[in-house]
Amino acid sequence: MEILRLHPLAQTEIAETRPQFIDRLLRGQFKTSLHERLGGELARRIASGGYPAALARRADARRRAWYRDYVDTQIQRDVRDLSRLRSLDTLPKLIGLVAAYTARLINVADLAAPFELTRQTIHDHITLLERVFLLDRLPSWHSNHMSRLVKRPKLHIGDTGVACALLGLDAARLDADRSVFGPMLETFVLQELKRQASGRQDPLAFHHFRDRDDYEVDIVLEEGGARLAGVEVKAAASVSEADLRGLRRLRAAAGKHFVAGVVLYDGEATIAFGDGLFAVPVRALWE
Repeated sequence: MEILRLHPLAQTEIAETRPQFIDRLLRGQFKTSLHERLGGELARRIASGGYPAALARRADARRRAWYRDYVDTQIQRDVRDLSRLRSLDTLPKLIGLVAAYTARLINVADLAAPFELTRQTIHDHITLLERVFLLDRLPSWHSNHMSRLVKRPKLHIGDTGVACALLGLDAARLDADRSVFGPMLETFVLQELKRQASGRQDPLAFHHFRDRDDYEVDIVLEEGGARLAGVEVKAAASVSEADLRGLRRLRAAAGKHFVAGVVLYDGEATIAFGDGLFAVPVRALWE
């Protein structure tokens, strides 16, 4: 028996390009180069998501309507088949809350508060939404030698097109609201990497990294326990040394297994910072 997960389309599939970013990351090889900033185009890609049926609808309002109908169908059909829940009224509200909560550490108490439900009930609901691929739990990376690591997982929406539709955001409104844009970009990058990784012969494990001193890395990729790389996501158009602090801490924790760390940002230049650390324009994910 073989299980094949069909992800939404990756940006490499939409652009009809060959995915190379993960290979470059795991080799720690990025050449100094210049790229044009995406600007508002990045917000458009995030808001459009990756479901083919939605992308076939050129009008933004029709695309968002498809995503909302898709979520309703998943809850009314697949979730009902998987569970014994008599009332599914909480689930659409919960996934709407997670859409605004994406890329944060899971806090079940915060998620349970608006519904007056127990933490266990909310936990069970999250598990159900994961099983139909509407939500994605990202576990923490930790080493047995690093007792100060925060071990709570992060919660991500399964597709940013779904999230923007549930929040009523088109590309212009997403681009204007930077408090939402940053977490949504992080989720967008994670899902793009997972979609590209699904076509690799050697599986990759995905994690996040955070310790109790608030050093963090948004995405950690691990190949067979032998090679490890970190990806930090920034919504800004520039990168400073301070943006590398989490990657440096991850490198120290991973030791010889660490191969490279990258800050993805909406800038113009690929820049080497030394010791396997780079700043890379986010469009390098699919170009």
